[in-house]
This record gives sequence, structure tokens and C-alpha cells, in this order.
Amino acid sequence: MFVKNTYLTGYFPLFAIVLFSASFGYYSQVYLVEKLEILGIYRGMTELFSIGTVQVALWFVCALLFFMLFAALKLISDTLVELSLFFFSKESEGDTLNRIRGGSSIFLIGSLCSIVVVQSSFLLPLIFLLSCLAYFFYFVYKASTTLSIAGMFGLVFMHVLFWISFSTGVTYSVLKVYKALMSGVMSA
Repeated sequence: MFVKNTYLTGYFPLFAIVLFSASFGYYSQVYLVEKLEILGIYRGMTELFSIGTVQVALWFVCALLFFMLFAALKLISDTLVELSLFFFSKESEGDTLNRIRGGSSIFLIGSLCSIVVVQSSFLLPLIFLLSCLAYFFYFVYKASTTLSIAGMFGLVFMHVLFWISFSTGVTYSVLKVYKALMSGVMSA
């Protein structure tokens, strides 16, 4: 998009993951402090360490967990992009992959916006989802030159089906674990 050096834009995904992790980590840290205060645990933590130390430690742990989540999602996404291009693209040289690399600036811009709205529980995930959606449209637009109509349909269908299945499976698993934990707590 606005930067033509491919080696510089190669770092955009890392910067975006770090910034998104920092903003989601900060929001989670604030949320955790509120919940720990309600439970009475936070006061005990601040007796051992300073308030700043506890907050930085909580932020670091939350940001690290989000970093691992976003890095895993990027790995899955990159694999899915290359697999869909393998199945549906008419070219085999990898030119499409070079054309879509500029799309990482979409995530970089989204991550910079997430730092600005770090206090909003609505805008923070919305910016992440809008970044993902904008990147997907960018990817389809850039890949469209090497796709037939059937290939375009197959590529879009493959991505939509995978992410819906993946999200549903993760949500179902989390709810099953939550239900098991709650039934264990209720029986104790």
C-alpha cells in the first residue's frame, strides 16, 4: 500500500500482533484488577508487591497470552491462505503471495487504532474484527486476477466455512469446559 519495501512490510504482522496484544492485554489487566478487588485477592497481592508491580505483571501475562493467541491465529490464517491459493489459483509462482503482503498494513493500522480505544470493551474487538474483514476483502481482491469465477467462489467458501467451523468448535469447547467446571463447583 504505502510502503513498497517488502522487507520492511515483512515486519508489519509482528508489530500488529505486539500492538494488538498490548491493547487487549491492558484492557484485560484492568478487568482482572476489578474482579480481583471484588474477590478480595487484589489487596493481598498489593501487600506483597507494589500496586504498579502487580499491574505490570498482570498486564504482561495478559499481553503474553494474547500474543500467543494472535500468533497462532496468524499461523492458521497464513496456512489457510496458502492452501486456498494452492487449490483455487491458476498461478504457481507465488506472485499472488507477494501481492497480498501489503495487506499486513491493514492490521498495522488497526492495531494502532486499538491503542487509541484501549478502554472500550466494544470498540477494541470491533477494530480487530474490522481489520480481519478488511484484510480478507483485500486478499480476495488481490487474488482475483489469478482466480476463475469458480475458483473465487471456492476460495471464499473455503475461508468462510473454515472460520465459522473453527469459531463454533472453539466456542463449543469453551462452553463444555465451563459447564464441567461449574458442575464441579456446584457439587463441592
